[in-house]
Amino acid sequence: MLDRGAKESLLGQRGIVVWLYGLSGSGKSTLANALERSYHAAGRLTQILDGDNIRSGLNADLGFSEEDRTENIRRIAEVAKLFKEAGIITITSFITPREDLRARARQIIGSADLVEVYVKAGFETCARRDVKGLYAKAATGGVKDFTGKDQGFEEPGSADIVLDTDVETAEESLARLEAFLVAYLSR
Repeated sequence: MLDRGAKESLLGQRGIVVWLYGLSGSGKSTLANALERSYHAAGRLTQILDGDNIRSGLNADLGFSEEDRTENIRRIAEVAKLFKEAGIITITSFITPREDLRARARQIIGSADLVEVYVKAGFETCARRDVKGLYAKAATGGVKDFTGKDQGFEEPGSADIVLDTDVETAEESLARLEAFLVAYLSR
């Protein structure tokens, strides 16, 4: 089998995983999509993994219990690792509410190839945005185990960068993330 270096050489890029996490509605998917468009325009090969494309296929059999959340993150990290090993810049967008889940992803992917991005926004801000209507459903009991309401969200102690979308625009957050990644990839 060809090794990772051969694949990265062919693509002219280093395979990494950019793991965006935060509450539903914090701006993770918005930033993931914007980063992918930016990298694509620069000739970089990327792959986005997020709740919508993973839970409708690979993880369609999982719910939102503690066990299922743990398995969800394990599977995602394993898939992200495969893409990384193929030299692809993989952008993930998952709530990842607990430090043990983030540590598990870090262990699977490898800390040298994982950029942890906390997309920070308050519960109230996310509820106001409520793009998918989840906060409204959770308020009436229509969503069980809702992160931030029924299940907690642990503030990270190990994020490589924090993007505070309560105070930054999506464009400002993207610019800071891109600048961080340029420095990260030049190490």
